[in-house]
Amino acid sequence: MSAVVIPHCDPAHSTAQWCLLTLFNLYRMLDQKTDRPYTLTRDAMSIDSLDAALLDLLHAEPKVGVLEASRRLGVARGTVQARLDRLERTGVITSSAPTLDPEALGFPVVAFATLEIAQGNGHAAVVEHLTAIPEVLEAHTITGAGDVLVRVVARTHADLQRVINSIVDGHNVLRSSTVIATQTQIALRHEQLVRAAVPPPTVSDPRDSARPAVN
Repeated sequence: MSAVVIPHCDPAHSTAQWCLLTLFNLYRMLDQKTDRPYTLTRDAMSIDSLDAALLDLLHAEPKVGVLEASRRLGVARGTVQARLDRLERTGVITSSAPTLDPEALGFPVVAFATLEIAQGNGHAAVVEHLTAIPEVLEAHTITGAGDVLVRVVARTHADLQRVINSIVDGHNVLRSSTVIATQTQIALRHEQLVRAAVPPPTVSDPRDSARPAVN
């Protein structure tokens, strides 16, 4: 009889739904002799006003400690730590790394390049090629004209030409179209998105309190 690997389900860090799925998969693997468990896609995490306030505080003061955050927010230290753990575990907070400014590093020129790539070869080779270019900050597959949208930086406009040449040197990159950003009007932001993710408060009907209770 082949061994069955039992997935770990920690009630302290898992929802009841995930624990039930784990037990169901274990039963299925034992009963049907399969090692292919069912999977469940996590929905987007629901955050509340305390999560939003904590994220706002961390954005404004990234070095704030848990104790100070609890004092600012008026909640227990354990509550702040539990919220941080949950936000990290669910992927809302993806990193505690510092935010870097390319311009301060000597790369003030920002441009966006739309790439057309060879069809039928997939994106893996293109991604590997782009990853090796330090000035490529982001790359996204897109719909419409072009296949990949790339955000790049450069030291000067002349240096930008070198970066673009490096990009199109890839065997699977057929051609590129580049636009240069002249001024940043809205920098990358998340604060408003955090507030928009908080469900609006439920407004109760004041007439409800005047209605007689139904036994």
